[in-house]
Amino acid sequence: MSSYDKYQTPLATRYASQEMMSIFSARTRASTWRQLWVWLAEAEKELGLNIPDEAIEQMREHVTVSDKAFDVAREYENKFRHDVMAHVHAYGEDAPAAAGHIHLGATSCYVTDNADLIFIQKALDLILPKLAKVIQNLKEFALKYKDTPTLGFTHYQPAQLITIGKRACQWIQELVMDLEDIETVRERLQFRGAQGTTGSQATFLELFEGNADKIVELNKILCQKAGFPSTYPISTQTYTRKVDLRVANAVCALGATAERIASDIRHLANLKEMEEPFEKSQIGSSAMAYKRNPMRSERIAALSRKLANLPVNFSNTFKAQWFERTLDDSAIRRMDIPEMFLLADSILLALDNVTNGLVVYPSVVRARIDQELPFMATESILMKLAQHGVSRQDAHEEIRVLSHQASAVVKQEGGKNDLLERIKKNEFFKPVWGEIDGLVDPALFIGNSPKIVEDYCNGEVAERLSRYQETLSKAETAQLSI
Repeated sequence: MSSYDKYQTPLATRYASQEMMSIFSARTRASTWRQLWVWLAEAEKELGLNIPDEAIEQMREHVTVSDKAFDVAREYENKFRHDVMAHVHAYGEDAPAAAGHIHLGATSCYVTDNADLIFIQKALDLILPKLAKVIQNLKEFALKYKDTPTLGFTHYQPAQLITIGKRACQWIQELVMDLEDIETVRERLQFRGAQGTTGSQATFLELFEGNADKIVELNKILCQKAGFPSTYPISTQTYTRKVDLRVANAVCALGATAERIASDIRHLANLKEMEEPFEKSQIGSSAMAYKRNPMRSERIAALSRKLANLPVNFSNTFKAQWFERTLDDSAIRRMDIPEMFLLADSILLALDNVTNGLVVYPSVVRARIDQELPFMATESILMKLAQHGVSRQDAHEEIRVLSHQASAVVKQEGGKNDLLERIKKNEFFKPVWGEIDGLVDPALFIGNSPKIVEDYCNGEVAERLSRYQETLSKAETAQLSI
């Protein structure tokens, strides 16, 4: 049967990177189980158990699971209805001298749970620099446009001016929060190690003839081999599924941030102020040839919506575990853990591409400012009139009347905002006619935005990115194949 005749997740066929897909591939999973069995046998031998050198050598030689070994394991699983034991037997056929020593003292979760923790660790290590790259892109963008005024929006209604760089800093700050949270769960990630069937370590206590110190040493060796600082102090048959929830809360929050950023870009594309990259031969619409749809940002929004909603699955799985474990966590975790990281990876690839190629249209931005700035300048005109001894209340009323007239031209006639022209023709405002043009320079209305951008990007953001400097110096912008 062709691959075209079977369902395949679009995350694998369209969106995620090969590196992330490899982490969660069947071969990586099964080969990691074998590596865990090698580490266990090596550690047990080091601590005095009688495991022949030949057994360990054969195990080392066959860590990578071959296609043939997968076929053998499939036959065993059809017989035993147990995937781990199927692979134990398949490994025993590849390494016959080790057949009686593989999985010694362990429960299935020794390989399944420790492997999942290894995959989570690797996946976190893969997405962190990609997230840092997106932040770096936006940092450079923010600094480039730190002085460029743009209309701010509250309630999606015109508000005071900010700068384009200042708006980008809003996005950066939220991504930095995600970076910090993901870094924290990565730093706190621990190993399950060898803990026995209910976390009591009973089988290992028996293997080491009651010497509990050797169990402690066993787990230290396993952690060292696997690259973890320590094991969780309390284990049941599994590591607590609270760990999965903790990781999901950090990783999936990225989905909420990414959708918010993508939504802003989509709105700005509608206003024709900013666009995502648009390739020379790209088609925006099959029917409307003129269209330049923000398809990358829409993709980010769609994938982000899925990612942001995943934590509820991890929460439900965690709270549904009874006592020392139930197996209703297995099937859903096989889907949710890979999907979480494939989604995050896909989103970051697209965000990297978009944020590295954002296009700004300053003339459109300025035209929109000019439509609203006259209204904003009226407060300054009031102050200037007061300096000339004009009653503020009288001036307020005059401006109110003219503002409504100008607003009617814009809203009812589709004309431009002519408030300043009206003020310049009205004798009431004659004392400040010569000052009016100087009061409507957009740079006067952006407040401290440029300094805010400089201080933030060159301070906190630069410091946060410093640990990724080597990675960032080698990174290239993601190219989206589809």
